[in-house]
Amino acid sequence: MIGSETTARKMAALLLQIKAIKLNLQDPFTWSSGWKSPIYCDNRLTLSFPEIRTFIKESLVELIREKFPQAELIAGVATAGIAHGVLVADNLATPFCYVRSSAKGHGMGNKIEGLALPGQKVVVIEDLISTGGSSLAVVNALRDAGCEVLGMMAIFTYGFPSAAQSFEEAGCPLFTLTDYETLIAMSRSNNTVSTAELQSLQQWRVSPSTWEGLK
Repeated sequence: MIGSETTARKMAALLLQIKAIKLNLQDPFTWSSGWKSPIYCDNRLTLSFPEIRTFIKESLVELIREKFPQAELIAGVATAGIAHGVLVADNLATPFCYVRSSAKGHGMGNKIEGLALPGQKVVVIEDLISTGGSSLAVVNALRDAGCEVLGMMAIFTYGFPSAAQSFEEAGCPLFTLTDYETLIAMSRSNNTVSTAELQSLQQWRVSPSTWEGLK
């Protein structure tokens, strides 16, 4: 669920402006899952633009204060969620930790870096949501540590129904600054995509596992 329509439109416009969003329907990107994707979202680029990373920070902080004012800990998803999580935690003057996708293979073998105490109320910061699997693995790691996960915040989501179902089943509310539908609408209004490309993008959104690109 997006926080607000106004923020969603501005965030999508900023991502398109700095080319953090790349669209290629003729020669689609390949995800690790094997899916062909017409879109590549690199939110790490936002860190190189002070005004944009400030907008992200302030928007996430506003959302947390609105949705989860009882938050006691901010947890960033390694690696892309760490920087934005630190900025948010600093603004809120709350503790911060980050969570790896798997335990470190040396040293202390930690999966959670930093203090995550049993009973602490946590908000997780992620950069984007695709299938939701890796993001929810972080939620489970924090719950295993005894934390109470209030919810997750992310910059962007593809909005797959299967991901929404996974978050619902996990009992983890998800809020994002923008989403795929807003991005495509902005691209259409800016004449970035044609009618045929728009139809293909909508088809991918419905069935990403069978989509093969625009012929």
